[in-house]
Amino acid sequence: MPRSRVSRPRRKRGSRARARVPRLGAVIGYFSEQAGYRPGLRRQLREPPFVTPGLPTHAAMALRPPHAALGVAGGGLLGTGTGALPLPASPAAAEAHAPLVVEHQAVSAARLSAIDAFRGIAILEVVTHHATSMALRYLEPGTAAFIGTAAVNQTLHFAVPSFIFLSATVLTRSLLKDFQPGRYYWRRTVRGAWPYVLWSALYVLWYVASGRRPPEVLTNPERWSFYLLYGKASYHLYFMLVALQVYAVLPLLLPLARRRPAIWWALLLGALAQVGAYFLNREVLLVRYPASTILWYVLPIILGVAVGARLSEFSEWFRKSRWWVLALLLLVYPPYLYVTVNYALDRPVTPMYHSLLSWAYSTLMAIGLLGLAYRWQASVSRVRVAVSVLGTVSLQIYLLHPFMLQALERWRAPVEGEPPSSTLLLTLIYGLVVLLVPALLGRALLGTRTSVVLFGR
Repeated sequence: MPRSRVSRPRRKRGSRARARVPRLGAVIGYFSEQAGYRPGLRRQLREPPFVTPGLPTHAAMALRPPHAALGVAGGGLLGTGTGALPLPASPAAAEAHAPLVVEHQAVSAARLSAIDAFRGIAILEVVTHHATSMALRYLEPGTAAFIGTAAVNQTLHFAVPSFIFLSATVLTRSLLKDFQPGRYYWRRTVRGAWPYVLWSALYVLWYVASGRRPPEVLTNPERWSFYLLYGKASYHLYFMLVALQVYAVLPLLLPLARRRPAIWWALLLGALAQVGAYFLNREVLLVRYPASTILWYVLPIILGVAVGARLSEFSEWFRKSRWWVLALLLLVYPPYLYVTVNYALDRPVTPMYHSLLSWAYSTLMAIGLLGLAYRWQASVSRVRVAVSVLGTVSLQIYLLHPFMLQALERWRAPVEGEPPSSTLLLTLIYGLVVLLVPALLGRALLGTRTSVVLFGR
């Protein structure tokens, strides 16, 4: 008697191949697990016992990511947490909550502060801006694809002023609590000056090895001084140079911070000072590359000092003022976009209008982004956690992604004349690669000596 065959469900063709392709949900899940996210955490956090123990919605600055050291940390610019995690009022209060393992999960997710979310959104903007800049080199100028990409590119051109604003905010808050000049400047040297010099040298070597610069620059002292004094070793390193200047100048603004100026008045004062700095440079100083100096960031610095002095009040201030901020942003955005897209199309624009609109747009985006980050802090969604985890390694992503983007472009550049959809798809793939690979590497190195040597933290 022949044996009967057991029927098995047939596997659909291609299912095995699809199973090997990483899913976006798996990537987001990885970053969520790095922050201590577990299934059911949304419900657990919303229960009353997890609302009361030292986690007010306006005090995200008191939270820190899992890897941050106790005390003041981070430096505020690109990097890790912002302080120490508050403890329950008493052991009895801690025991009154749900099981210990659940409490640990809630605290781990809460440690990702609004500052981390701000950094995460800003570093997403940086990578997208640079990736779309690559795409613009291969799209036909004047086409719908070019103009649309240019509009996205210029809309996402606010990261450097935003990071400067955040640096002034976080450092002002820290300095008002405890300013020790020796400790302050030593930490700024380790976390700012050393990575700047190291990565300047590494990018000069990369540009020579990739044929972008002649080998003679390696032995030319004038070229090295130019690279280091103006942040020109690579197109993105000027930000690190500006950060060092902010570190040096910020203690001088402590008298202003102690007066705790109102945020709206600081916005007005900063705007007037920024216009004055513009004309001072144009008529007197004649600095060759003003965007590599703090002259170009007077407005976000002054505003950051005011917000840092009133950070405990900022969430409430933004709740009351958010519609005014949005109205100003909607007023500034159309002319800003018109001028900057015309500039991308090589059409003539008035430099002063371009600068004024850029300052207004980027500053309003910075303060709006901080307000949204605080409001988003109440969420425990995987997307918020993933973005916040990106913020804990934003410096690593910032330093590494241009190298990876250039290497990918050398390996397989978009072909001029190919359909715009192919160019934009390749841009999207490259953008994801240069975002996630440095992020994974940065997370893997956290807490190691290698991370301190390479990134100063």
